[in-house]
Amino acid sequence: METQELLNQVRKIEIKTKGLSHHLFSGAYHSVFKGRGMSFSEVREYSIGDDIRHIDWNVTARAGQTYMKVFEEERELTLMLLIDISPSTYFGSTAQSKAEWIAEMAAVLAFSATQNQDKVGLLLFSDKIHLFIPPKKGKQHILRIIREILVSRNDAKGTNLDIPLKYLNSVLNKKSICFVCSDFQCPIPETTIRIVAKKHDLIGLQILDPLEQEIPNVGLIALTDSETGHEMIIDSSDPNMNKIISQHHLQNNNRIKSIFSKSNADFLSMDIQNNYIKTLIKFFKSRK
Repeated sequence: METQELLNQVRKIEIKTKGLSHHLFSGAYHSVFKGRGMSFSEVREYSIGDDIRHIDWNVTARAGQTYMKVFEEERELTLMLLIDISPSTYFGSTAQSKAEWIAEMAAVLAFSATQNQDKVGLLLFSDKIHLFIPPKKGKQHILRIIREILVSRNDAKGTNLDIPLKYLNSVLNKKSICFVCSDFQCPIPETTIRIVAKKHDLIGLQILDPLEQEIPNVGLIALTDSETGHEMIIDSSDPNMNKIISQHHLQNNNRIKSIFSKSNADFLSMDIQNNYIKTLIKFFKSRK
C-alpha cells in the first residue's frame, strides 16, 4: 500500500477505535486487568483503627509521633499485542480483510491501555518473527503500532504460533497482558501456551471470515490455500458440504478453547459479521 494510503488508513482506524476504547473499554479494562500489587505512596499521621503493621518506625522516631505508611495499587501494566500477519489473514469477503479487522481490534485494545497509562508493545509473526516493538507509552507510539500492523510483508509464508510465544516469554520478564490476534489456522502448541500462561495473562482472539464458516450455494468453487498453495474444487451446492464445514469449524474451536482453558488462558472467537465489540464487552464482564 502507498504511503499516503497507509497514513489515511491509520487515521481512519484511530478515529473509529479511539472513540470506542474511550466510551466502552477504559473503565472495563481498568477493572479487569489489575496492577502488579501495592507500592508505597506516602506517610500520614496515625488514626485510631489503623493497622499497626503499617507504622513507619523511622519517621515515627524522628517526628516523635506515630506515622503510617500509605500504599496504593501499582496500576501500570504492559499490554503486548501478538499479531498474526501470515498470508491467510489477508483473505476477506466482507468490507475488510481479516488483517484489517485484526488491526482494528488491536487498536481498540491499545487505546484502552494507553488511556490507563499502560505500556503497549507489538510482536508481528507468521512462520517467523517479523518485528518486535518494546512496550512504551504515548499516542505516537500507538499510531506507529497500528501502522506497522497494516504494512504488507511479502516474506510471510505460513503460521507457527510456537515461535512468537517462546520469543515473548524470553524478552518479557514482568507479567504482561498478552493478546494473540490470529485466525488460528495452524497447529496449536499446547505445551508452550501452558508455559506462557503461567507467567502472563494470555488471551487468544480468533478472527475468521464468514466464508470460512459457511459457503453460499454458488455451484463449483476453486479454492487455493494461501499458505500452502494447495488447490481444490468443491461443490457448494452439495447439502452436506456446509454441514461438514460447520462441524469442522466447531470441533476445531472447541479443541482450541479446551487447550487455552486447561492452561488457565482465555480464548475468544470474534464475530466480525455482527459486532465484535459485544464479544469484548462480554469478556470484560465475565473477567470482572
